[in-house]
Amino acid sequence: MSNLLKRFVADESGQGITEYGAVLAFVAILVALVVSLLSGTLKNSVSQCFSSLASSMTALVAAS
Repeated sequence: MSNLLKRFVADESGQGITEYGAVLAFVAILVALVVSLLSGTLKNSVSQCFSSLASSMTALVAAS
C-alpha cells in the first residue's frame, strides 16, 4: 500500500493540463479586471475610432 501511495504522489502525468488551466484562469481574471477598470476609456476610444473612420469614408465618398 505504501508503494502505491508513493507512486501516486510522484505521478505528474496530469500536472500539465492543471497548470495550463490555472494560467488560463489567471489571464481571464486579469483581462476582466483590466476591461472593467478601463471600460469608460475603452468605450470612448473605440467610439472615437469608429467616428473617425465613418467621417473619413464620408469624405472619400464626397470626393469621388
